[in-house]
Amino acid sequence: GFYVPVVHAVALATFLGWWLGVGVSWQAALVPAVAALIVTCPCGFAIAVPAVQAVAVGALFRRGVLVASGTALERLAGADVAVLDKTGTLTEGRPGLLPGDWTPAQLRAAAGLARSSRHPLARALVEACPDAPAMPGVTEIPGRGLMQGGVALLGSAGFLGLPADGAGLTLWFRAEADATPVAFRFADRLRDEAEASVVALATLGLRPELLSGDAAPAVAAVAAQAGIADWRAGVDPAGKAAHVEALRAAGHRPLMVGDGINDAAALALAHVSAAPEAGTDLAQTASDLVLRGAAPLAALPAAIATARHAQRLARQNIAFSLAYNLVAVP
Repeated sequence: GFYVPVVHAVALATFLGWWLGVGVSWQAALVPAVAALIVTCPCGFAIAVPAVQAVAVGALFRRGVLVASGTALERLAGADVAVLDKTGTLTEGRPGLLPGDWTPAQLRAAAGLARSSRHPLARALVEACPDAPAMPGVTEIPGRGLMQGGVALLGSAGFLGLPADGAGLTLWFRAEADATPVAFRFADRLRDEAEASVVALATLGLRPELLSGDAAPAVAAVAAQAGIADWRAGVDPAGKAAHVEALRAAGHRPLMVGDGINDAAALALAHVSAAPEAGTDLAQTASDLVLRGAAPLAALPAAIATARHAQRLARQNIAFSLAYNLVAVP
């Protein structure tokens, strides 16, 4: 918007200067004016950024990072806070069901409800009882649990109206409104690359934060294993979005990384966002980057370094293009 009007103004001034100032014919004055237009042709200036971005996007693709937004690299280069989800992001997202005080019939009924959700704990229930038929009329409240007929049957303790037990990685279930609830407890494992990736993000200048809807003990354990000092537990989807908005209001440029439906709003509101390939479709759609491969977090620090290098090269290209014009136009 600035370059083209200036170029045309320079060409017009050249024409008028030779014609009225020097006194040559208008035909002769047209030659240096056209020369000025040719010299200032914006091709080099116009490809200064796209050429770098094309190479950078190709390099990231080969490393397992899909760039879904045309401005993602520029925003990724400026990120200063890394807000990380827990289940499925820092952990493998494949929690296993632990033995408990529940019956096979209760497990089967709960697994039938869980078929309506893609939450990692719900999927773990289905894996524990794969032959359970899907229950009809199930409604999911993201980040809280599942309802049938307007009754909360499977989800967090608070969702079922129970006092929080602080155990973490737990789904509470009751067969009907007045039935005695039972707890399904799970264990999840930290990703092999999680700790090294968090260290690499901190080295790049991004302050790591852990934001999870799970109970405090489970979140604290993962934060300690990953080396994250700043963590928050029991945060619902609206709370995650509000936290990201608060960071932006404070002048930060948060990078949000999450994989679930309950992360989608925060992913969309972040300065830049990423989701692992195994995440939900909604999380991937809301993200600027999709991290592929068996170790998705490991690709994130390299993507940030590539984005920053690309920004330096783009500015260098713009400087070269402007320097060339400043020399050639006179």
